[in-house]
Amino acid sequence: MRSRIEPMETLAKMLRGHRELILNWFRLRKKFNNGIVEGLNLKLNLTVKKSYGFRPFETLQIASFHQLGDLPEPAFTHEFY
Repeated sequence: MRSRIEPMETLAKMLRGHRELILNWFRLRKKFNNGIVEGLNLKLNLTVKKSYGFRPFETLQIASFHQLGDLPEPAFTHEFY
């Protein structure tokens, strides 16, 4: 900020605005690795490929919730005898 150079002032303002997120990255750097995120991304992409052909977005959303979160199946509204 003291340099009075416009690009440097813009960079300093941006870094100040994102200070907490930048510091959070350094705090959590050793606790999580990129493999976790890549694994979730792979599972999501496989779910998208499996649900190819379903038209509504809600169907893909429900399928991804079940795949990534292991959510219970919804109760049926009809009973089958």
